[in-house]
Amino acid sequence: MASFIPPPSFTPKIPQQNHDVFLSFRGEDTRNTFTSHLYAALTRNQVKTYIDNELERGDEISPSLLKAINDAKLSVIIFSENYASSRWCLDELVKILECKKNDGQILVPIFYHVNPTNVRNQTGSYAIALAEHEKRRDMNKVQTWRLALAEAANFSGWDCLGTR
Repeated sequence: MASFIPPPSFTPKIPQQNHDVFLSFRGEDTRNTFTSHLYAALTRNQVKTYIDNELERGDEISPSLLKAINDAKLSVIIFSENYASSRWCLDELVKILECKKNDGQILVPIFYHVNPTNVRNQTGSYAIALAEHEKRRDMNKVQTWRLALAEAANFSGWDCLGTR
């Protein structure tokens, strides 16, 4: 029986590691503050956590980002003042809720310096952001985002409105 000897250029294909946690956040609000501290704490405790450090712009969120959401066991949504102004954040939210419904993914909302009622009822900065989206986007898409925000804000989570 002959044994296999790989050629010098052979590198075995290592399967992509799935992440336990996916972080959904508005970078300009929390990337260098709350989110970076949360990510550091999770990884320090050996929790495999996906954080999107790729800031590529486009009309759609990337397939790799959708896969990361799909593969996660738990998603943390960090609602902040400008979360709803990002169509990418809103598309992530819709995908997360889809994974919760279809695959039982756990969803944990964090309300970072924003009132959960503003998210649920789309008031304050959330009303302003969605009104702006309505000027540029398909109304069905905006309605999907509105329903997703209302649904996600009804889950038990952490309100750190007064926490600094």
